[in-house]
Amino acid sequence: MPIDSVPDGWSVWSEEPTTLVLVYRPDVFDSEAFPAPCLPTLYVTRGRRQRRPGRPEPDPDDPWRVTLFLEPEIEGETREYDDRDAALDGALELARAFTAGEIDYRTLYQQPRAAYLDRLDTLTGRET
Repeated sequence: MPIDSVPDGWSVWSEEPTTLVLVYRPDVFDSEAFPAPCLPTLYVTRGRRQRRPGRPEPDPDDPWRVTLFLEPEIEGETREYDDRDAALDGALELARAFTAGEIDYRTLYQQPRAAYLDRLDTLTGRET
């Protein structure tokens, strides 16, 4: 799943035949400016993303999924696609929307973290 260009602020973190991981601004999610565990991450996977190593290969009929995570336990929208090219396009679209401040990530938090989310709003152009 080669990727030539990603939206501003996003970087390819890892790329494998059935997964692609994009991260947002790893330069600022460095434990000083922003908490490292809060690194916004987009996973493009064939089938459901599993956290355990040694998982079986995905079934060829599994859809491709694009999932945005704000933190390891804060999962945003998941979109499904029929093929990897469409999933890649969907991931880039979601990355652009995030960078432009169009994703309402505040609704994903059960316990609001106002100061952190205010800083993230500023970083993504969503001035409060």
